Amino acid sequence: MIKIGITGSLASGKTTASKILSHRRGPLFSADKIVNNLYKKNSFIKLLMKNFCIFKKSQLKNTLKNKVLQSKNNLTKLEKLIHPRVRREMKEFTTLHKKKNIIFYEIPLLLENKLTKYFDVIIFIKAKKKIRLKRFKARGGDEKLFNLLNNKQFLDKEKIKLSNYVIVNEKNLNVLKKNLLSII
Repeated sequence: MIKIGITGSLASGKTTASKILSHRRGPLFSADKIVNNLYKKNSFIKLLMKNFCIFKKSQLKNTLKNKVLQSKNNLTKLEKLIHPRVRREMKEFTTLHKKKNIIFYEIPLLLENKLTKYFDVIIFIKAKKKIRLKRFKARGGDEKLFNLLNNKQFLDKEKIKLSNYVIVNEKNLNVLKKNLLSII
């Protein structure tokens, strides 16, 4: 089994690249999808509300965002609740698909969380900060949150050193597909 880790900076196009790479080739694990599912579980919502002193469930994400923007410690606290759960899901996914030839993993903080040992190949999706900020804003994000999250990540030059392949995603979908398929 070959385990391929796909990572990249915030709004670099990891999800799109992951879908292109894994299509008809093997199952895809998405850390972002796991996190989104966590936010739908009552037990996790209660844990967040308790740990961050949030009293209205209806305003959970907004209140969390504001708390994270107020203090980097809150982001670290949130990551300590999320990351172990994502890792557990990743291990279960690997066990479930252990007989597949290739398994793909889309993990935004793969390098920052020192997960390289779990993968045979690491692909870094790269895009200029200006382009990524524009994409992030188009999805409803704001610049202050972008900068906070972006500053938690390694610089591109560090990611490049730790990756087997670097795919620049600054043009259109056809160029991205061509570059990704050249790896396969």
